[in-house]
Amino acid sequence: MKFAALLVGAALACTAAVASANHCPMDMKAIDAALAKNPSLSATDLAEVKKLRADGEALHKAGKHAESVESLGKAMKLLGL
Repeated sequence: MKFAALLVGAALACTAAVASANHCPMDMKAIDAALAKNPSLSATDLAEVKKLRADGEALHKAGKHAESVESLGKAMKLLGL
């Protein structure tokens, strides 16, 4: 019984990792589209969005998808997405 619960838990963890990995590129595209429209942000906020977006991409490429989603989420929040 414990083995079955452990197996289900491992499967759910793998599914969450894959879903998170697929989410990053969609977030990056949304941020890029918003930036292309020249959003009315302060220079400081615009620089922060660009930094968070770059960090998110680097984290995604490094396989750190949860951290990537977090960074990209902060950028999207600044953009009002």
